[in-house]
Amino acid sequence: MGARSSSTWTQHLLLLFFLVLGVATNSSHSSTINITNRCSYTVWPAATPVGGGMQLEPGKTWVLQVPGNTQSGRVWARTGCSFDGPGKKSCQTGDCGGVLACTTSGQPPMTMAEFTLSDSNNMDDYFDITVVDGFNLPMDFLPVPSSKGSSGCSRGPRCAADITSQCPDELKVPGGCRSACNGSSCDASTVNSNTVFYARMCPDAYTYATDNGPVTYSCPSGTDYQIIFCPPVDLVSLSPPPTSPLSPPPTSPTATNGTSSITSSSKSKRPRIFGYVLGGSIGGFILIASLVFFFVLHRRRLHRRQEMQEEEEAEFGRLPGMPRRFTFEQLQEATDQFREKLGEGGFGSVFKGRFGEQAIAVKRLDRAGQGKREFLAEVQTIGSIHHINLVRVIGFCAEKTHRLLVYEYMPNGSLDQWIFCRQGQGDDDAPRLHWQTRHKIIAHVAKGLAYLHEECMKRVAHLDVKPQNILLDDNFDAKLSDFGLCKLIDRDKSQVVTRMRGTPGYLAPEWLTSHITEKADVYSFGVVVMEIISGRKNLDTSRSEKSFHLITLLEEKLRSDRLVDLIDMCITSDSQAQEQEAIQMMKLAMWCLQIDCKRRPKMSEVVKVLEGSISVETDIDHNFVVTNPPSFSAPRIVVMSAPPLASEVSGPR
Repeated sequence: MGARSSSTWTQHLLLLFFLVLGVATNSSHSSTINITNRCSYTVWPAATPVGGGMQLEPGKTWVLQVPGNTQSGRVWARTGCSFDGPGKKSCQTGDCGGVLACTTSGQPPMTMAEFTLSDSNNMDDYFDITVVDGFNLPMDFLPVPSSKGSSGCSRGPRCAADITSQCPDELKVPGGCRSACNGSSCDASTVNSNTVFYARMCPDAYTYATDNGPVTYSCPSGTDYQIIFCPPVDLVSLSPPPTSPLSPPPTSPTATNGTSSITSSSKSKRPRIFGYVLGGSIGGFILIASLVFFFVLHRRRLHRRQEMQEEEEAEFGRLPGMPRRFTFEQLQEATDQFREKLGEGGFGSVFKGRFGEQAIAVKRLDRAGQGKREFLAEVQTIGSIHHINLVRVIGFCAEKTHRLLVYEYMPNGSLDQWIFCRQGQGDDDAPRLHWQTRHKIIAHVAKGLAYLHEECMKRVAHLDVKPQNILLDDNFDAKLSDFGLCKLIDRDKSQVVTRMRGTPGYLAPEWLTSHITEKADVYSFGVVVMEIISGRKNLDTSRSEKSFHLITLLEEKLRSDRLVDLIDMCITSDSQAQEQEAIQMMKLAMWCLQIDCKRRPKMSEVVKVLEGSISVETDIDHNFVVTNPPSFSAPRIVVMSAPPLASEVSGPR
């Protein structure tokens, strides 16, 4: 009863507070985006799917009314543009087919704001800044600081510094700065020296150059936003200066004689004192009401956060088929306070431990706020499917902000520690894998992927197949691990639209359109096969410019009929027969590496080839690298959908 009375009193107080300030509430879930050009030059901002585009002079603002439930919005500025009467011509950066009102995404290099707006009180908006293959002007994307809904927002992204002026000569293009890492390919001569300033100037932007992964921020539904081109360092300066109720009135003209001056002064003091008292009373009331309001709001936010945390922890307990649940204290003790680190993954570090008589590997998320959905996906996916070539999950921990996964321990670590040459590091005499072992590892990975793609109730696309995620037990049996980026695809759907994820060097060409099928894993598998055969990384910046990209080198060696040059010396020194087997394995990899995903084989067909029951397809397109990437026409916004139930992915064991 006391809590209900306090709540009623608070509501009356807040109502009175809003009446005093004249604040009107708005129940609409639509949002306003104010796009302001603070650059010293004209820009041509574009917005999809709402708004189109326009010409924005310095100091002007373009107001966009964006409806709720807009799940793939983008805003970017085109620079160096000129348009004729019908709206046709071109821009130096961010063009979209030479039209003023864009209907498709622009062309890099450009800086782009992305957003997803919810239409529900129980869901949040999401927004970010992405540096798409370069940079053309500084910008910021922030919620508007008002009473409508700026509270509850996470810290917004900013890319405030003009890094174009610091752009190295080899990366400069008209109107912008090209990235050293274009899509999944990197320029070996510049990537090591030219990625630092991207991370320093745009620390919260997503860019291939820094490979920092998607960074998304959130606000309550209905929040208004501001996008500023060429923003100042301190955005507070954008707000108008506050007016004080205690400001003194203008000074009266001086009297012409002493008597009239005294009389005028006495008369003017009375209303002035009354104004001070009235202003002080109103100001004090507003101050107290504001303190009460923010105190209540803070308490509600804490209570809401605690409730969400409890609901989230309870959600893990409601999921069917979940593995064992550990406490954080148990895992601290099992890992000796996380003393022995085995390695690092995309969302956390892995530590060796022991629980009872069993050796375990514990993955602890370093950024729980950003990896929470990935953690839930991994628990649900790998916790409900079992295959001899998938790493077995023993349990998990979801306690407050702690997110941990407990795996079976794989004594021989990850595959990359065994296949990549470590020249110049004193490891030239380290044991290398023989051909039979490499062949076995390739077959095991293929069987694990075939199970995910074809034997589960929903197709599971792993989306991060690489040697670092292939673990080896004491018999060098291979098991696929790290399902934090996996995506479920309904069997009645041909593809899924998702934001780019994974690791540069292993991404299939169709990632440029974000329309993904499980065939993206087939391409990554082909890259891994070539790395296993050659004993080198696909992208190796320590090599010359002509040979740093293994798949491009594969095309060249194929044309000159010198595939044998790509085989690791450990294989060629064993026997001539194994050399020929390795060449046949490369032909299987080339079947998987075709640009057109429809021409790639199913993983079950790959398994049959490895078992000798069918032959490799001979009608193969021998172009494996995209030289003319398609337009970024598909959305690259994270659609935050509810995590899948474990029953949706569980299938034959």
